[in-house]
Amino acid sequence: MAALVLKKDRERSVLHRHPWIFSGGVHRVDAVPAGSIVTVQSHDGAVLGAGFYDPAHQIRCRLFHFGPLPASGFDEAYWTERLEKALLLRRALLPEKTTGFRLIHSESDGFPGLICDIYDRAAVLQIQHEGARNLLQIAASFLKARLTIHTLRVDDAWHVDGGEPVKLVEFVERGLRFKADLEGGQKTGFFLDQRENRRVVEERVAGRTVLNAFAYTGGFSAAALRGGAKSVLSVDLSDPALLLCEENVRLNAADAKHETLKADCFDYLREIEGGRFDAIILDPPAFAKTRSAVDRAARGYKDINLQAMKKIAPGGLLFTFSCSQHISTDLFRKILFAAATDAGRDVKIVDFLTQAPDHPISIYHPEGEYLKGCTLFVE
Repeated sequence: MAALVLKKDRERSVLHRHPWIFSGGVHRVDAVPAGSIVTVQSHDGAVLGAGFYDPAHQIRCRLFHFGPLPASGFDEAYWTERLEKALLLRRALLPEKTTGFRLIHSESDGFPGLICDIYDRAAVLQIQHEGARNLLQIAASFLKARLTIHTLRVDDAWHVDGGEPVKLVEFVERGLRFKADLEGGQKTGFFLDQRENRRVVEERVAGRTVLNAFAYTGGFSAAALRGGAKSVLSVDLSDPALLLCEENVRLNAADAKHETLKADCFDYLREIEGGRFDAIILDPPAFAKTRSAVDRAARGYKDINLQAMKKIAPGGLLFTFSCSQHISTDLFRKILFAAATDAGRDVKIVDFLTQAPDHPISIYHPEGEYLKGCTLFVE
């Protein structure tokens, strides 16, 4: 097996089980293709672990194993054991009547660069590193054997056991029925990471008039209506998303008062009259996909939260989120503080919100925490 040797005194992060080795920490590495497994060694030759190598990326190696190497190597049994552990964790954490969940959450589950989301009997795999591509056959066999998956989407390719792929699939979340577009939708088709936050909304909005901004396919809208919301307006710029939003609401609350509106949420928040809504949900797409975009993203987050705080009725609840990994939890709360100050409203935090537990965060890899949010009470 090829070796990656660290520069002198650069092994501390590996000993602390952080899975990333950056180019600046590499002393030398054997010539191997992207995605190859390499042993990671200290400058004096001690074996520290193993990971996937990428000569073209700033993160040269993504470790999946720490300490002495297993005697049998990294064979199918090694990876199948990890898949079993990931499945066991989900079965312990998932609520009843839930068939949509994340099975593999990249580094947090010991599979750097691999995402696997389950939608009943369909699965979507996203490959974010060439090393993960080498695990596809093992993962596919496991999914078929242990979860009876018959439809598999890997990046843009479909793998179906007989017949044509069903690209619009139905699954269940805490008893709510949803349809997800596995081909044309955002992420893998649905925002599974917001499951517990939809529960929070459902528990808080009885009798309230709700605005769901950046509604996408209506997950929060359906949850709010089941929770007894007086009415919900779902606003988004995407026609396909709004059509699926209407379908998802019909599946769960056919007789509820629900409307959709195609509009730019930034503009809509500025234009609405104050006091119309006493619950507002802000779940925008990631504004900062790179570190260089953080300043601009912070202004965007402040803008929508400022407008929401200005316009929400007294005693209103604002559920606000950022899914930008480069916007830290501390920065997001500072943005909310600045928005509240400019709005001139008395604002209290009543919930700290994060990603669902099937999107776990390794304590050694804080970069795995990307979704942060708050429930705010605006007097």
